[in-house]
Amino acid sequence: MEKRNYLLDMDGVLVRGSEPIPGANKFIATLTEGKFNYLVFTNNPLYTPKELAQRLQNIGINVPAERIFTSSMATACFLQSQHPNGKAFVVGESGLTQALYEIGYIITDTDPDYVVLGETFAYSIDQLTKAIRLISKGALFVATNPDNVGMENEGLVPACGALAALLERATGCSPFYVGKPNPLMMRFALNYLGIHSANTVMVGDRLDTDVIAGMMSGMDTILVLSGVSKREDIKKYPYRPTYVVNSVADIDLTA
Repeated sequence: MEKRNYLLDMDGVLVRGSEPIPGANKFIATLTEGKFNYLVFTNNPLYTPKELAQRLQNIGINVPAERIFTSSMATACFLQSQHPNGKAFVVGESGLTQALYEIGYIITDTDPDYVVLGETFAYSIDQLTKAIRLISKGALFVATNPDNVGMENEGLVPACGALAALLERATGCSPFYVGKPNPLMMRFALNYLGIHSANTVMVGDRLDTDVIAGMMSGMDTILVLSGVSKREDIKKYPYRPTYVVNSVADIDLTA
């Protein structure tokens, strides 16, 4: 049965570092021309959808901001569902702070309900110390995603999961991770588009985040081999993607 909805991971599926994956621009154009419903989503909490749309456009991939969903947006959805109009101490950049402002959260270091950890371009020991003290005093600990490292043109960089491990070790409190592989992020993405998992395909490059999150959310999954996971990795996991292709250029939208 032809699927009409697609959730697309960004890194490793559409881009690799700051370069487009061959065929990604044509695949997005085909989705648009065929009036498929799609959403590009990412565990990267650094940027707002408008900033990510601009970065994609700069390398020839035309995805409007309203077709982008980030772990920061999912985190905001989670906080709104649990504690509307609360207060949070935030370690993160504009992608996270804007998402929280938009749901009416107050960002403060005075008696916050939550410490919300994302990623930042310049980690501050003062910020981390403050986060540790607030968690130790009872603020609830939420993190945007469990990724330990990210990839820049120069190489690996520490990501949210690595910093969360530091705070967890210091406080004894484990964070609640909202981003992939938590299927909650997939549910929020489906709700954002107003679609159902039964008619949706998840396209990702990682077996341990994208594929398992899609599977746990009731979707067919496509593993692309243009990113992290390789074909030989599939046998290491007890679950399998529905389809395996070399890249998005090989996806047949009518199959």
